[in-house]
Parts: sequence; structure tokens; C-alpha cells
Amino acid sequence: MTSNLPSERSETRTGLICSIAAYTIWGLFPLYWPLLKPAGAAEILAQRMVWSLVAVVVVLAVTRHWGWIRPLLRQPKRIGMIALGAVFISVNWAVYIWGVNSGHVVETSMGYFINPLVSIAFGVLILRERLRTAQWVAVGVGAAAVVVMTVAYGKPPWISLALAATFSSYSLVKKRVGLGGLESLAAETAVQFLPALGFLVFLGAQGHSTFTGHGTGHALLMMSSGALTALPLICFGVAAVRLPLTVIGMVQYLAPVFQFALGLAVFHEAMPAERWAGFALVWLALALLVGDALRTARKARAELRGAHDKAAATAADSPSDKRNPVSEIRS
Repeated sequence: MTSNLPSERSETRTGLICSIAAYTIWGLFPLYWPLLKPAGAAEILAQRMVWSLVAVVVVLAVTRHWGWIRPLLRQPKRIGMIALGAVFISVNWAVYIWGVNSGHVVETSMGYFINPLVSIAFGVLILRERLRTAQWVAVGVGAAAVVVMTVAYGKPPWISLALAATFSSYSLVKKRVGLGGLESLAAETAVQFLPALGFLVFLGAQGHSTFTGHGTGHALLMMSSGALTALPLICFGVAAVRLPLTVIGMVQYLAPVFQFALGLAVFHEAMPAERWAGFALVWLALALLVGDALRTARKARAELRGAHDKAAATAADSPSDKRNPVSEIRS
């Protein structure tokens, strides 16, 4: 039994490295999108959709991972759910790219901080899930944060809310579809591909495309959006099968932490007192969620150990174990 420990530790280490890599890449995205200017958010979005499909097809070809496609094509309801998921993630990408390139990096980070709270709210409203007391308190504190920022600014933080709502909706749809990260991205970008390509052709015909008119470096940066979309998803897929959900749940906050830090240190966005107050409430809500998740996981492990010990004790006390029929026959 101890011989499996080194391999288990190696698998856990690999999963942790890959999860950190995935969320770090996502967290550093605000440094990338401004490099694609003077392209507008719509053109960047369309380029990302087209080159993401190219990148995923290359990965599928290298790994020869095509077997999931034929069964999927025989399930029109599942394809419809994939199309719906593609709509949600398209809106999410569009809002995020526009937010970053319009000087709202801090507000985009808020969207991913409150995303777990919105997901919990969706679980209650749509899936009829029951919440523990700490989860209810966390959702209430998160709602208070939105109210504080709305009153302070005179309008809701719509970028944050749009990012959280679209990604939570996408996650809900993705959960029901049941495809892995790479397969899901391939299916969704296949849905996005033709509309995105049509839009790029239209831009080119109107003379508004920046892809070929701003040098090779600009074109290569546009093309790299596909690889940068696929790479963290591949890393996340490696991590998801090697780490407990509680660990991944905590690592996920790396992305908005990086985004928040970039908004302050690199893009020098303003942080008035009311914004700090809103973020403080959100961080308090997340601390409640993390603490509750850790307590629940610890309790589940203790119950599992107790059940295992009880089963072992029962087996040891069993009369069938006290006498060996084979040895009696031989004697």
C-alpha cells in the first residue's frame, strides 16, 4: 500500500502545478488583450473564436481524440445545449475583452470574485439545492457588496454582474452537457466558427479589419489567441482529475487576484473608498465560503475514516476469520 504513495504524491503535485498554471494564465489575460489594439473588442472576439477552433483541432489531431464526436452528433438535444453554452461563453468573452481594453480591469476581477456566489444562487433558484447556513450568509454578504457599489456609483457594476452571470450560466449548461474541457471547447468553437469567420470576412470587405494591415507581429498575436485559450483549459483538465474540488475551488481565486493586482499596479485604475468597501464585503463572503468548504471536506473525510475503521473492525471480529478451513482440512 505504501508503494502507491510516491505516485499519488506525484499525481497531486502535477495537478497542483497544472491548476496554478491554468488560473495564472487566466489571471494574466489583461496583459494580453491590449496588445491586440487597434483591433476592437468585436474583431478580437471573432479572431479568438476562429483561432481557438484551429488550436483545438490541432490538439485533437495530435492526441487522435476524435471518438467522442460521432456519438455527440446523434444527440440533437445535447448539441442544442452546447450551442446555448457557446452563446453564454461568447457574451462572457465579449464583455471581458471590452472591459479590459476599456480600462475596467478591476471591475472584471470583481466579476470572477462574485462568480461562486452567483453559482450558488443559481443552484438554489434553478437546481433547488439546499444551502448550509454559512453559504446563505456568504450570499447575503455578496449581495450587500453589490448594493454598496450600486449606491456609491449610482449604477450597478454591470460588467462584474454580466461576467458572473454569463459564466455561471455557462457552467450550469456545461455541467448538463457533460463534456470534458477540451471536447467542450472544440464543440463550442465549432458553433462559433462560421458566424465569427463571416464577421471577419465582412470586416475585411468593409476595409475595417486590422489583421493584415498592421504587420506580421499583430497578425501573429491575433492567431495566438487560440493557443492562449486552449492552453489553460488543457492544464485545468489535467488538474481536475488529480485534485479534490476543494483544492481547485481555492486555487480558482488566483485568477481574479492577479486581475485585481494588475488593475491597480499596471493599469493604475482608481480605487475610491466605496470600491474598497465593496471588495472587502466580497472577500468576506468568499472567506466564509472557503471556510465552510474546508469544514465540510474535513467532516466528510472523518466520516469516511470512521466507516472504514468500523468495517475493518467488523471484518476482524468475524468468526469466519478466526478459523482457517483449509488448514483444518490439511491437519
